[in-house]
Amino acid sequence: MKMFTNRKTIATSLAMLFIVAGPAQAQTDASRIDELEAKAATMAAELAELRANLEQAKESESVQELQSLRAETVAARQAAQRAETSANEWKNTTSVTHLAGYASADYVSPENGNAAFGVNFNPMFHFQYNDKILWEAELEFEVEENGDTNIGLEYSTIDWFLNDSMILIAGKFLSPLGNFRQNMHPSWINKLPTAPPGFGHDGAAPVSEIGMQLRGGRNFGGQGKFTYAGYVGNGPKLEGEDGEIHAIEAEGFAGNPDDEFVYGGRVSLLPFPKLEVGVSGAFGDVAVVENDGADISGDPTRGYTVFGFDSSYQLGNFDLRGEYISQEVDAEPASIAPEGGKWETWYVQGAYKFGQAKWEGVLRYTDFKSPHADDSQEQLAFGLNYLLAPSAMLKFAYESNSGLAGEATNDDRWLVQLAYGY
Repeated sequence: MKMFTNRKTIATSLAMLFIVAGPAQAQTDASRIDELEAKAATMAAELAELRANLEQAKESESVQELQSLRAETVAARQAAQRAETSANEWKNTTSVTHLAGYASADYVSPENGNAAFGVNFNPMFHFQYNDKILWEAELEFEVEENGDTNIGLEYSTIDWFLNDSMILIAGKFLSPLGNFRQNMHPSWINKLPTAPPGFGHDGAAPVSEIGMQLRGGRNFGGQGKFTYAGYVGNGPKLEGEDGEIHAIEAEGFAGNPDDEFVYGGRVSLLPFPKLEVGVSGAFGDVAVVENDGADISGDPTRGYTVFGFDSSYQLGNFDLRGEYISQEVDAEPASIAPEGGKWETWYVQGAYKFGQAKWEGVLRYTDFKSPHADDSQEQLAFGLNYLLAPSAMLKFAYESNSGLAGEATNDDRWLVQLAYGY
């Protein structure tokens, strides 16, 4: 009788344990899955013991003990089934939700200006249905100098996986032209606290686009890979000021006031995994839609072209990369801003990890040329990073800048940044 009582206590305790653990069925994180799988295995072992005791009870012809053990066995079997279902639930789901992103806190001390702290936060959201559809989006929260919080939509797309090597994308996406903007700009990936001059807003590199994009890749020759991205979008806007084109705004607009689309893309070759070479281009027609701060319509369209080249190479702890990109608009005599212009920039950057890969030295040179002298800038940036974790680093940097005298582009700066990606 004592043996059956002990078994009854064990079975009852295990059943209660799995009943309490019932809410965990809604959880799919790795630690809970491992825990539930372990509990399911334990329940299976206990269930086997209970069955053995049931056979003993049959032989002893104790009706009361036999009925009790049968009830305990049924309860234990149900608890084990619930635990197994909960442990395997994540494997059978049809959709997955994921939160990622990055954040950084900065300190900037310019040569001619006030030192200040800054902060930004970029959450990313992903929702995938089976292996067919993915929705992804990134928001940017940034505190401005006056204390207001600026919120922007960096991108938001619906991605349709046509097959294992081709994706159709629709919505607002980061420009696939070049490499830095679409792959390297997040603060926890960028090895310096700032983007190279010309790779920001109103620079030489398009930032984002609204339209449709087809991208993918294919393997070749063993380790080799070929990637491609082609798109059609609303294109940029031209901003006029004092009778000339002040800037090309290529930041993804939902409207298309000039009634023209832009077509472009990038192809790259990776002959082996550590080397990539890419070429980008785009073309279309654009028009001046804003002049001296006021919207205008009816200005004639003109040709617009983008050309870019990028490469990167990794050898052990050494990382070398460079990129050239330009945006150019043609002259149009009948326009309110008749002259054309070309915005171009290029940079080369080397980085080396040392001290058991905890420290990293960075050197970058950039030359940005604009039709406007107050925007043009040469920059030599030095950086020293401490890698707190694979996706977190503390950066110390100094920028030696050469631009038009009296402009911010001519101010040298000290920078410190703590960046984290999750």
